[in-house]
Amino acid sequence: MKRSPGARLREAICGATIQVPGAPFALAARLAEREGYAAVYLSGAAFSAAQLAVPDVGLFTLDDLVAQTKRLCQATPLPVLVDADTGFGDVARCVALLEEAGAAAVQLEDQTFPKRCGHLDGKSLVTIDEMCENISLAAAARRDEDLVIIARTDARGTDSLETAIERAERYLKAGADWIFPEALETKEEFVQFADQVDAPLLANMTEFGKGPLLSLSELAEIGFAVVLYPVTMLRVAMKAMEAA
Repeated sequence: MKRSPGARLREAICGATIQVPGAPFALAARLAEREGYAAVYLSGAAFSAAQLAVPDVGLFTLDDLVAQTKRLCQATPLPVLVDADTGFGDVARCVALLEEAGAAAVQLEDQTFPKRCGHLDGKSLVTIDEMCENISLAAAARRDEDLVIIARTDARGTDSLETAIERAERYLKAGADWIFPEALETKEEFVQFADQVDAPLLANMTEFGKGPLLSLSELAEIGFAVVLYPVTMLRVAMKAMEAA
């Protein structure tokens, strides 16, 4: 029996820390496959910039995201992790449509709408209870139990590391599979988060962000399962186009 995208993604992190590049368009996803990566990431920031030339403040629609997810999944058999922002007002429908499009994982965040890039100031969060309800709806909406529900918390940027840890623990109880702590500011914070949160964790290694750019070996030693590079390939491509 053919394994689902979610099952293959879960398998990829068994005993390993994987690097997951952002694929701003389908050809980049195919390149990542050729170069031997285990998965690709559909970043909201890279999608906003590459496809729509707008900032990462929640300006694309769910239909836009579903269509792009389908393009990536048709271009490569690699599992695709999809940044679904705050769920587009209907988390259950969002998860169902992205799963149908071929997503291996759906990432939801705890910002209020309209959201902002996780490394910008001026963010605000929904309550813990609201986010837990969204996670429960997301988990119930999936048809394949292996579809990975990723809960991202931006609490470090609005409050404190301790609040981010508290939220992560609540999100796991609500049904999240993996946790994405956004905008941790030091290596020590990555260590503390991993020590206290017992779940597969994602690290965002985005250039020009609030935190340090740690190596794969450092993050593996700390205990992170996935290392994301959401906008790296787009930035390098744009620099090459500028030079051309």
